[in-house]
Parts: sequence; C-alpha cells; structure tokens
Amino acid sequence: MASPYKISISDCRLSIIMAKVEAYDWSLLPDAGGWTAGVGIEDLKRLVAYWSDRFDWRAVERRLNELPHFIYDVEGERLHFLHVAGNGAKPPVLLLHGWPGSFIEFERLMAPLAADGHDVVVPSLPGFGFSSPITRPIGPRRAADLMQELMGQLFGDARYVVQGGDWGHGIAAWMANDYPNALLGIHLNMVDLLAKDIQPSTEEEKAFIAERAVIRDWETGYNHQQETRPQTLGVAMADSPVGAAAWILEKFGKWADLPSRADGSPDLWSKFSEEQLLTNIMLYLAPASFVTSTWMYHGKRLEGSQEFPAGTRIHAPTGVAAFPDPVFVPPPRSYVEKTYNIVHWTDMPRGGHFAALEEPDLMLADLRAFIAKVSGEAS
Repeated sequence: MASPYKISISDCRLSIIMAKVEAYDWSLLPDAGGWTAGVGIEDLKRLVAYWSDRFDWRAVERRLNELPHFIYDVEGERLHFLHVAGNGAKPPVLLLHGWPGSFIEFERLMAPLAADGHDVVVPSLPGFGFSSPITRPIGPRRAADLMQELMGQLFGDARYVVQGGDWGHGIAAWMANDYPNALLGIHLNMVDLLAKDIQPSTEEEKAFIAERAVIRDWETGYNHQQETRPQTLGVAMADSPVGAAAWILEKFGKWADLPSRADGSPDLWSKFSEEQLLTNIMLYLAPASFVTSTWMYHGKRLEGSQEFPAGTRIHAPTGVAAFPDPVFVPPPRSYVEKTYNIVHWTDMPRGGHFAALEEPDLMLADLRAFIAKVSGEAS
C-alpha cells in the first residue's frame, strides 16, 4: 500500500548545497557568447544571486507539503506521487512530466481537475525527485509498466486518461501500446515517439522533417550525452549545484516559448520567476536525484524504446495539444496520424515545451475537452 509522505530535506544536505553555491568561482567561467553557446551566464548569475540571498527552501517545503504526497514501492522501485482525490464522478487522470521538469509543472491543474470529479495522480518519474534511488536505469517502456502498476493498485480496473509531454509523452504512448484496455485515451503535448517505418509523404511533412533535423543538430547534444554516457556527466553534476542549475536553466531558456531581448537572447524572466525555477532545480538537487534522472535516457537506449516497431498502430484515442515548442516542433497532424488514432487536435497560440507550467489555463481547457470527448465515446 502507498504510504503518506512528507518532504523533509536534512539541514546537512541543504548546508552542503548552499556552501557549494556560494563557493562557485565565477572567475573560472569565460563567456563563449551568452545564449548562443549554451546557458546565458548573466541570467545564471541572476538566478544564483537569488539562490544565495533570498531563496528559502524551508518555505518551499512547507508549501509543497500542503499537497498530498505518497510513496509506493512498485516492483522494487520507489515511486513518489501526489494524489488529489476527486469524488469519483469522472475517470482518474495521470499527469506525467519530463526532464528537466517535475511534478510542480501540474500544480495549477490538480485542484481544478479534482473539482471536476477526477482523482488526479502526479508521479515523480522513476529516478526523479523523490522517486529515488532506483535500482538501475529505467527507460520509458519500463516506466510505463510501473505507471500502469501504480494506477492499477490505486483504482483497480477503472480506465483512466494519461496526459504527458517530454518523457511523459513517451511513457503515455508506451502505456497505450502495451496496456490499451486500461486507458480511455492519451493526451500529448509532444509527439516524438512514432512507428519506425513511417515516411513523410506531403510537402508539409517533408518540410517538418528538414526543419527538425536542423534544430536537433544544435539542440540535442544533451540527449546524446545522457543517453550514452550519463555516468561521466553525473560525476560533475553530483558535485556542482551551480553546474546542475546551468544544465537545467539552459533548457528552460531554449525550450520555453519566450520573447527575445534586443540581443536575441531569451527573456526568461518574462515567464518564469527565480523562485519557480529554483524550486524545480532543487527537486533535482535536494533529494540528490539529478544523476538518476538522466538514467531515463540511458534506459531508452538499452531497451530500444525511442521508436515503435515498424507497422505499430496506437489504437487508443489520442489528443494532441500542439504548443509551438521552439525545439520539439509539433509534427503535422497528418504525420502523427500515421501512428496514432487522433480524435482531438488543437494548434495552440502560445506555450512551449513546459506547456502545463507556461500556459496552465490553455492546457487545462484542452485536457478537459479531450476527456469529455473520450469519456463520451466510452459511454
């Protein structure tokens, strides 16, 4: 059975983190060109200054502990999750984050969905946050098994809806492939997991493939590193809170839908606060889960789950909220339909990779519309 959980990071752990933050020697960090070459150093300095002078983890901890946290052992792996109970009038909803996000992406969705009647479950993915330590690298297909086991333990045979972006989308898609009878449908705000043999057949699809190749040549070095050599990266990241913060902050700067400043750099602070970004970063550092969070990439390589086998067709009803993610550009609907049973598609006016965090109202409205559609089809 799941056990209630309270976040309580030790004073010793917090002291170690802050001592390293304050000891960081900025004189050893030359600037290769601001955001054109990686994380913008001036923005990182602003974040770290706030961290040193104003950030209060204990206040964050108190706020987060107002949410209903649980720990459950699933097939030998520790899973942390939030469970906000509805009245059972509507199907359970599983909300899945990705890297370098966390359960806080869904904070503004949980209460409204529960008020609608849904039981809302928001895990920390295996190896992330308080779902650590884990026994070995776990890829998205194995994570799908663990999520299905968790939902089965919580709700028996009741069918449910899964929403996900980033890793959440891949896990949701594997759940739809491996456990189609357990689901009412999946709602995705990223679609990158497709059948191996599909090919672009329209000019729009061919243009998408070409654009994606150019963007990913610049933007996915982190993926290759974490997929192939997470151990080496982990040696540095385990020892440098500022380094880990920079690794994460770069993705918020490049992947979110942000306006550009006069010099072309992303205006992080137009969308995110230092408090918000540091809370997310600390969910990697405080429980010492940064290293194991990168194992999802290695697990993907080991289990070969980066694409579906040729000929795969996902029959579960699928909804797509196509936010204008600047890096993981949404494919044309026609291309996605070669793998998925698309019953709902919305081209969003704004919002990037961290859609539920950036545009919670848009995400909530679209998810509600999708759930109404698949619930009606199932009745």
